[in-house]
Amino acid sequence: MARECSHTDSIKFTKVTKHECEDCVKMGGEWLHLRMCLQCGHTACCDSSPNKHASAHFRTSHHPIMRSAEPGETWTWCFVDNLEPGELEL
Repeated sequence: MARECSHTDSIKFTKVTKHECEDCVKMGGEWLHLRMCLQCGHTACCDSSPNKHASAHFRTSHHPIMRSAEPGETWTWCFVDNLEPGELEL
């Protein structure tokens, strides 16, 4: 039986508007790929980046769902349920 994400009702933001890691910019860091919080719109770097700011944002904010902020990517991820709830339209 497939599990479903129980946090999709928390989604408030879906469109990527920033193309930089807000936290890396503040500290002069670098990033590989970007993720955007679907609850507050915060854009941060992925876990393959040195500072892993998207995961850090989840740990401090408890905002459960993020999406890829990379061009052409529409996948989402729920940190709480540890699954991909679906894709967003481009």
